[in-house]
Amino acid sequence: MEKKLIMLMLLLQLLSLNSLSLGQSSSTPTANITVMGLVYCDVCSNNSFSEHSYFMPGVEVSIICRFKAASSRTREMLTFSANRTTNELGLYKLDITSVEGVSCAAEADKDSLMASCQASLIDSYSDSCNVPGYKTTTDQVLFESKMSNLCVYGFTALNFRPFKKNIDLCDKQ
Repeated sequence: MEKKLIMLMLLLQLLSLNSLSLGQSSSTPTANITVMGLVYCDVCSNNSFSEHSYFMPGVEVSIICRFKAASSRTREMLTFSANRTTNELGLYKLDITSVEGVSCAAEADKDSLMASCQASLIDSYSDSCNVPGYKTTTDQVLFESKMSNLCVYGFTALNFRPFKKNIDLCDKQ
């Protein structure tokens, strides 16, 4: 249930993005890559998104991605590293636009993009929820579109916890 909710939130955020290009006019493939994920406060410290959990704005996240273009034209390894801050919905996002000569085709395609990405918590500015829970993730879901040459990597959620669990709030059934 937790993963479905988080994936639904990622898809809703993806649909709300207005910066995505839906058409490519060049004959050379140009990939548009988006890496995104969510950060929440695990209020009950149970490693899941519960009814008391909430998404956290203002959290700093480090993103490192390595892309290997497996094309007959190039054998390059591209590395992108950036820090991002979550928005009011707890979403962090890194847009890597116009990666020339790289295709976001299906993995079975010989020209497909191979990637390794990692997201890690840096800091929470919340006084009430600042103990790292799930601090680093490499687990991701890939959404891709051949038509627009778009790849979206959605990470599993990262979380912080309060220093002390609220027993009155969290241990009630």
